[in-house]
Amino acid sequence: MESFEERLSKLNDLIENSKNVVFFGGAGVSTESGIPDFRSKDGLYNTRDVQFEQYEPEYLLSNDCLYHDSKVFFEYYRQKMNVEGIEPNAAHKKLAELEAAGKLKAVITQNIDGLHQKAGSKKVYELHGTTERCFCDRCGKKFGGERIFKSEEPVPRCECGGMIRPEVTLYGEGLPEAAWSGAIRALAAADLFIVGGTSLTVYPANTMIRYYAGSKLVVINRDRTSYDSEADIVFRENIGEVMSGIRI
Repeated sequence: MESFEERLSKLNDLIENSKNVVFFGGAGVSTESGIPDFRSKDGLYNTRDVQFEQYEPEYLLSNDCLYHDSKVFFEYYRQKMNVEGIEPNAAHKKLAELEAAGKLKAVITQNIDGLHQKAGSKKVYELHGTTERCFCDRCGKKFGGERIFKSEEPVPRCECGGMIRPEVTLYGEGLPEAAWSGAIRALAAADLFIVGGTSLTVYPANTMIRYYAGSKLVVINRDRTSYDSEADIVFRENIGEVMSGIRI
């Protein structure tokens, strides 16, 4: 097996010889900033607060919970989804640098924390929405994410009386069309696809790789994925360590 240094050298060569790099990331990109993922042994799905133990985690972040158990939804959302004070890590920062250098054309993310933008990335397709924004489900008025997190109302309300909900794709909802179509267009034009911090198991985001028309694929993930055998390079190391080794 090739050493880390050998694989990192190959990655740098691939990036240097590419003109249109696209990065697709999942929860593993943000765990090094201190944000728990969902499915690992220490993730949100395995950290059960007493007041939530009667519910399945998927339900707590579902459209059904939002509208049928609104108080429960917002209590869980405020406790678990607030990323105030969380800073981008080395992976976020390197991706922003690659974009500024003209190499990286787009970031496609399953994350909802807004850390890519905070690090300086401009072209980000958020497949699952973001906690950074929310809106009234009646009149459509838009608010910053803090409107929910700092509200003392059990269920935050707009001045029109509508419920203010997060701009996050919940279970039972379709992915945002603009983000999905933009991501597909970016992939169709890419000549290098880097997948990081995702096991590629969440549907439909895991089908994204099918739209990649290029031939060079890099996977950075601590666990095996179904696309490892197709990848030119596979890293099991921490994504921050790998990304820090990329030359600009």
